[in-house]
Amino acid sequence: MYRDFANFIHTNKDLLLSRWMEEMTAQADPAILLVTSDLLYEDTSREFLDLIVANVLGSKDGSFNEKLDDFAQKVVDLGWSVHFVTKGLRNFGLIVYTEMKKQGVFNMANADDDAYYHFENWLSAMYSVVVNAYADSWEKTVSVQKTALQELSAPLLPIFDGISVMPLIGTIDTERAKLIMENLLIGVVKHRSDVVLIDITGVPIVDTMVAHHIIQASDAVRLVGCQAMLVGIRPEIAQTIVNLGIELDQVITTSTMKKGMEKALAMTHREIVEKEE
Repeated sequence: MYRDFANFIHTNKDLLLSRWMEEMTAQADPAILLVTSDLLYEDTSREFLDLIVANVLGSKDGSFNEKLDDFAQKVVDLGWSVHFVTKGLRNFGLIVYTEMKKQGVFNMANADDDAYYHFENWLSAMYSVVVNAYADSWEKTVSVQKTALQELSAPLLPIFDGISVMPLIGTIDTERAKLIMENLLIGVVKHRSDVVLIDITGVPIVDTMVAHHIIQASDAVRLVGCQAMLVGIRPEIAQTIVNLGIELDQVITTSTMKKGMEKALAMTHREIVEKEE
C-alpha cells in the first residue's frame, strides 16, 4: 500500500507540486517568501517530494539519510520555521489523498476508512522522519550559533602595552558572567595587562548580581597583578548602584571610555600629547 502512495506521488509529481506550492504560498509567512526566490522555493519543494518517494521506494545507493539531513539543514538555513514545515507536511498529505480519491486510486474493494487508515499511517511515519531530521539540524545550528555568540560576548582587546579593554554589550546573566570572568583572567595573563578597562556602556541594567560579578572579576584580576577599571557608568546606572547600596570602593570607576583610558595611561606612566606641526 505504501509503495502505491509513493508511485502515485512520483507519477503525479508536477500536478501535486503545483497545487502544494499554491497552497503553501497562500499560507506562508511573508518573511519566508521575501528571503526565498520563486525558483529556490520550487526547487526545495521538488526536492522534498523526491525525498518522500525515496523514503518509501528505498534509495538504491542507500544515501536517503544523508540527503534528508542535507535537506533539513537547507530548510533551517532558509529560516523556515518548524510550524511552517509541519503545516506543509499536513497540507501535502491532504492534497495527495484528495487527488488519489479523485483519480479513483482507492478501488471499491477497500473501504474509504481503511484506505485513509493506511494513508494516515504512511503520512505519520513520513512526518516523524522529516520533523526529527529538522529538529536535529536545528539543534546543531543553535549549538554552533551559541558557541559563536559566547566567543564574541566577552572579548578582551589589547589596546596598548599593558592596557586592555573588555567591552560588554547586552544583559549579563550567570552563565555569561562566568564566561566574562574566564576570558578576563586568561586575557590579562596572556596580554600581560597592568590595567583592564571593563566597559559597561552597552549593558542596559546593572543590578546586585551584575555588580557582584564585576567586583569578583576585579578581585580576581588583582590577584594576577592587574588593576580593573569600570568605565561607561551612566547617571541612571550610578543612581541604581547607590540605591542598591552596592560598594565599589575597590574598583576605579569613570563615566566614559575616554576618561578611563586617560587614567589607564597615567597609571602606566604615559599620556597622549598633541604633536606640534
